[in-house]
Amino acid sequence: MKFGGRRRVPALPYCSRLNRLQNQHRFFFASSVRRLQAKFPARAFTSNGGNNDSQGNPFLVPGATIATILMLGALHARRMYSDKKIDEARERGIELEFQPDAKAAFLRLLPLRSISRLWGTLTSVELPVWLRPHVYKGWARAFHANLEESALPLEEYASLQEFFVRTLKEGSRPVDPDPQCLVSPVDGTILRFGELKGVRPMIDQVKGFSYSVSSLLGASSFLPLIAEGNVHEESSEEEKAPTEKSKNTWWRISLASPKVRDPVSVSPMRGLFYCVIYLRPGDYHRVHSPVDWNVLIRRHFSGHLFPLNERATRTIRNLYVENERVVLEGRWQGGFMAIAAIGATNVGSIKLLIEPELRTNLPIRKLMHSEQPQERVYEPEGIGMMLKKGNEVAAFNMGSTVVLVFQAPVPKSPNDKDSSPEFSFCVKSGDRIRVGEALGRWHEL
Repeated sequence: MKFGGRRRVPALPYCSRLNRLQNQHRFFFASSVRRLQAKFPARAFTSNGGNNDSQGNPFLVPGATIATILMLGALHARRMYSDKKIDEARERGIELEFQPDAKAAFLRLLPLRSISRLWGTLTSVELPVWLRPHVYKGWARAFHANLEESALPLEEYASLQEFFVRTLKEGSRPVDPDPQCLVSPVDGTILRFGELKGVRPMIDQVKGFSYSVSSLLGASSFLPLIAEGNVHEESSEEEKAPTEKSKNTWWRISLASPKVRDPVSVSPMRGLFYCVIYLRPGDYHRVHSPVDWNVLIRRHFSGHLFPLNERATRTIRNLYVENERVVLEGRWQGGFMAIAAIGATNVGSIKLLIEPELRTNLPIRKLMHSEQPQERVYEPEGIGMMLKKGNEVAAFNMGSTVVLVFQAPVPKSPNDKDSSPEFSFCVKSGDRIRVGEALGRWHEL
């Protein structure tokens, strides 16, 4: 007797329905966030305290307060569990390796950009004066923030957003006066650092996985690279200002190919270094200048807003390259300098204090569905915007990550160490560092 086989159900109609449901869900969520933002516009970003004249909406404040308290509790419990596991591994001498998991795939299905915009709207709601100290002290206990350094009394920070980007008392972050040192631009934890070497220079995300520095900074970056076979010849890109590509313009949508440079033909010049610093939610959230330098160009990449905690770095490929980020490039006395400020979940808003009109984490439709970065060349051409060591540059909401890529003095050849200055880092992976403290030094011989 011949039995009929099992009938196969075509998968395509189901997948189409599933995709339509996901798209409808994302559209509904994004539309709801835009309506909420339109009804309750966020307070302007300032470096001073809040204005107590506005009474706010009486129906929104209780909901925002409850949401804030729940968020604080969830983040605190998650942080304590994660920190415990990481500390236990380090005590056993185990270096955590890259290991993708289902969470990374699940995060791609979530409308994290819309969620971050909603969080930004909630944190910008003005809180009652009597409630402010309780909320801010609860945050400080959960994330070990030092409230004694705040420049203003807690009652003067009208919203959580203003509290996140608060300034500090004068003298709280003294800047190392040594002219032959490069200082930390942020308060945070040193994750990775080193010298970029070899063909297609890479930065370690975690043990077992790296990402291209050219992908991080952009295909149009004037990163100082030299062609293979011409190792002793300086790259012409190092001497050219980026403004030569776009004269007589303040900004443009970059039309350069999104592909990175040919991985076979170029290598970094000697003395090109990197340093990755992670800012926890309780850290001081402003970014400062690490040296005296001229900022020539700003590059804004619209991308995902995955979390940037230690677990995410071990499970999500190309995390720093895929996330939304703002890159500043320029020159200092040592050569090339770039700062990449990387956004994360609930940190979609990256505020440039040197360019207040920049807006990040915009709805995709406003970015014309383009994967190319927006670039702005600062005037005057070839000089740009001059910053002194320790000047404020940018600010994050909550925690995030900053990546420095820079040239520093090194011997012209490996055999010339006795007569030339050589840069060296004075930190270790896992060190806590604060704004103004030395990351590395060099000495003239």
